[in-house]
Amino acid sequence: MAVGKTWRTDAHHRRFVASFSGGKDSSLALHLAMQTGEAVGLIVMLEEKGERSRSHGMPPELIAAQAESIGLPVISAAATWDDYEEAFVQLLGRAKELGAEALVTGDLDMPEEGCWHDKVTKLAGLELGMPLWRMDHRRCVENFIELGFVAVVVTINLTLGMTEADLGRSMTREFVDELVGRGIDPCGEGGEFHTTVLDGPIFRKQVPVRQLAIVRDGDYAFLPLELDEAAWRQ
Repeated sequence: MAVGKTWRTDAHHRRFVASFSGGKDSSLALHLAMQTGEAVGLIVMLEEKGERSRSHGMPPELIAAQAESIGLPVISAAATWDDYEEAFVQLLGRAKELGAEALVTGDLDMPEEGCWHDKVTKLAGLELGMPLWRMDHRRCVENFIELGFVAVVVTINLTLGMTEADLGRSMTREFVDELVGRGIDPCGEGGEFHTTVLDGPIFRKQVPVRQLAIVRDGDYAFLPLELDEAAWRQ
């Protein structure tokens, strides 16, 4: 019988770099990986202008505050979709120079064959660790909540059951129950929503933010957050 992938444990007892979106899944994966290995940094991909993160549209100042609270350096690059892979592999090379032996990601549903992260880690000569891989989605988000993480919804797809009233809501058991009752994946794995994490067991202190006016773009609505610099530096 063929042996399946061991991605859930392949970062155990290794130094690693974490692919970090600032959202709940990457934060939970980082926390779990830190229980068995040593983190050397956070990889954050930016849009081509460098003004927002590629995954969740977060400003670099907010990402920097998250990283400072976690106590890890940010390893970042701005890239278009055309040169994204090349830039990502280069960042993995930089992480390897810092001592990383593996890449950790927060993916749940990657296929065993054709996994992009498997491809790029092989190109960089690293192992791949995905602590959340194949985890039950509801159990995953409930674990996140039980650990004391604080996250708010910042992006929604209006065609997948989400409404503007969901923006700014915290990830709680009650909200998870509501999402499931509405037929929405509580992890947002179908692209229903994204979150920003502001506190939790990997944070030294909570990241204070201000909520700006909702932005609408086609099928999507966004709640921009900005770092409350005065509160952060207190």
